Amino acid sequence: MRIGFYVNDIMSEEESFTNNHLAMAAIGAGHEAWILQADSFKYDKDDRIKATARHAPVKRYHSAGSYLKELQSDRARKELISVSDLDVLFLRSNPTIEVGPRAWAQSIGINFGRIAMKHGVIVVNDPSGLANAMNKMYFQLYPEEVRPRTIITRSKRQIKDFAKEEGRVVLKPLQGFGGQGVFLVQYGDTTNFNQIIDSLTKDGYVIAQEYLPEAKKGDTRLFLMNGQPLKYKGKYAAFRRVSAPDDIRSNIHAGGSLTEAKLTDEMFDLADLVRPKLVQDGMFLVGIDIVGNKIMEINVFNPGGLNFAQKLEGVNFCNAVIDTLERKVKYMKHYQRDFENVEMATL
Repeated sequence: MRIGFYVNDIMSEEESFTNNHLAMAAIGAGHEAWILQADSFKYDKDDRIKATARHAPVKRYHSAGSYLKELQSDRARKELISVSDLDVLFLRSNPTIEVGPRAWAQSIGINFGRIAMKHGVIVVNDPSGLANAMNKMYFQLYPEEVRPRTIITRSKRQIKDFAKEEGRVVLKPLQGFGGQGVFLVQYGDTTNFNQIIDSLTKDGYVIAQEYLPEAKKGDTRLFLMNGQPLKYKGKYAAFRRVSAPDDIRSNIHAGGSLTEAKLTDEMFDLADLVRPKLVQDGMFLVGIDIVGNKIMEINVFNPGGLNFAQKLEGVNFCNAVIDTLERKVKYMKHYQRDFENVEMATL
């Protein structure tokens, strides 16, 4: 199986990124794992997609650090590959970091991924589904019962009215990621309220969300694959993030810490509620962030932390992802053969 992993920038990848662990698992299973980045594509005169890609030189790696070091070194294989000849193209970029002079890169994977699909490549997550999820507004399309009460606006007055109704609210940018620009505001404490709103609306729309007291205890990230909680060897791919004492954000790079997740029936019920739309939109691998009885966010672009779940649970969940992609390729080829046989029989 030939897999292409599309990332923002190969040289900006970090050891902890899930992309590296997925690629390592693919190589360890005997597959090719090509890494493509935003500026590597070429739409050729034969209507096919090509890309300058990298492949690590060794057939097996025991750590993400050694894998990434070789991938980013001169030892890596660098080739102009035909994306149309890949079995799978895994879109794993984060469009929200492509700003300023790199704004052109936000939808590149989606655009080229759509063309690759026309040539029979299995593209995950589905590029059309991802196009609909380019900002946090996408989350509002999921059932109301899974979401905190929310308004999205640029009006200072409307934000203040909502805060008055709720008492405490969380404010964050519609286009934000990774816990950046997230504020907890208490109505009546006007010391920095206006400045916070002005700062957020400067860059666009603002999400104002009810504050969930359970957030003090952190959140739980649960991975879903094909709409189902990802389970491998009896363990679920999940972990709990606990906020630092002086921070409402539980993101790891924002100071949060990791611990084993304690999954509940309520969490599985939430997963059941979002499953139909995830499947409808072709969201193969996603991460849902749960606080109390609500989902705070659905990460469909590059859900990270699968390696954290692996360490906590002692199970290599990346192997489960690669195994499932193998089955997808097998079934695709099987049905393609059946279709070609039907065509031949009608000639």
